Amino acid sequence: MATVELTKENFDRTVSDNPFVLIDFWAGWCRPCLQFAPVYEKAAEDNPDLVFGKVDTEAQQELAAAFGITSIPTLMIVRDQVAVFAQPGALPEAALTDLITQARALDMDEVRAKIAAAGEERG
Repeated sequence: MATVELTKENFDRTVSDNPFVLIDFWAGWCRPCLQFAPVYEKAAEDNPDLVFGKVDTEAQQELAAAFGITSIPTLMIVRDQVAVFAQPGALPEAALTDLITQARALDMDEVRAKIAAAGEERG
């Protein structure tokens, strides 16, 4: 299997040990989640250098709550321990591929600088 089941026990370690993690928040009763699953699995197979995690929001309610997940499926991308994308909705294959390409192209130094600047404006 190309995806990793994420739980509150392994989530932090998975995100801190890997520079690029995609996370699918889903539930077994959610029809759009089940329709998105094969698209997500194929992307995982097509991108073996990335970590594709799945969080079952029914089994991992604390984890879903910690990220404010109110709609599923929700896809999150974490690069270098920074959430660079989070959006609910099942993506078609082409959109997911494009999103992965865009996330790969991000300059993480620039992303961190923007986050720091936004924090200073609020501060």
